[in-house]
Amino acid sequence: MVRPSLSDLAAFAAVANHRSFRRAAEAMGVSRSALSHAIIGLEAKLGVRLFNRTTRSVSPTQAGARLLARLDPVLQDLDLALDTLSEDRGTPSGTLRINANKPGARILLTHVVPRFLDSYPEVELDLVSENRLVDIVEQGFDAGVRLLEAVPRDMVAVTFGGEVRFIAVAAPSYLQGRATPKTPDDLHAHRCIRQRLPSGKRYRWEFSKRGAEVAVDVPGNLTLDDSDLLVQAAAAGRGIAYVPGYFARPFLESGELVTVLDDWCPPSPGLALYYPRSRHVPSPLRAFIDLLKDLDGKR
Repeated sequence: MVRPSLSDLAAFAAVANHRSFRRAAEAMGVSRSALSHAIIGLEAKLGVRLFNRTTRSVSPTQAGARLLARLDPVLQDLDLALDTLSEDRGTPSGTLRINANKPGARILLTHVVPRFLDSYPEVELDLVSENRLVDIVEQGFDAGVRLLEAVPRDMVAVTFGGEVRFIAVAAPSYLQGRATPKTPDDLHAHRCIRQRLPSGKRYRWEFSKRGAEVAVDVPGNLTLDDSDLLVQAAAAGRGIAYVPGYFARPFLESGELVTVLDDWCPPSPGLALYYPRSRHVPSPLRAFIDLLKDLDGKR
């Protein structure tokens, strides 16, 4: 048997963990065809089939699963050894991949990323912005950023940015001649700008006051899937929108929007950067977390 190369074994582990040639190729920064050829070559060298392939899925065979169980710890130890060398050099290096929702990406890009890149020029930061919740391990990310309440329980979470307050906003022109809502139920008499979640479902607006919690499936003839667009539509007089406060702040300051139902909109836990509890924290991520904590403490 011809001994396979380390790159071949790393390619196998990537495909096995991602259960996808496309996602594994993206994580490794190679073409899908190159990765496919590497796996075919590895199977030829080992003389055994490692994957069950269909047009829709990829999964390890029994032999592939046994190899992955032995190989994963070895590759993690190798990553740890290389990361230790980086620490000995005193300067983090390599690639740091973070998957963040749009509000989180905006805050990081404004307050943390410039300082991080200036402090650690040998780190390549790959910041992916999307609102759907992804499996950061399966997708090959070092960390994720979401609202604290959405962070999986088996992850280590580092909160930042303070509390988040969702607010109901409308243009003065829309409210003119209409009764301003005093309770969430009053929204049924209004035109609301509804939000489509990444899952495809429409968001039920959630309010609370003195321990009473209310979720309202608001009426409206416009549905959007982006908070910036919701704010713009509200400022244009299309109805009432329900958004995180930082999206609406410039419009509130200019007077283009005003808030309603203030006493039904208490703050909630804010954003958190999170990462797997069971994995070694690479030096670029550790440096990013330290800087995040330092800057957040000075807010």
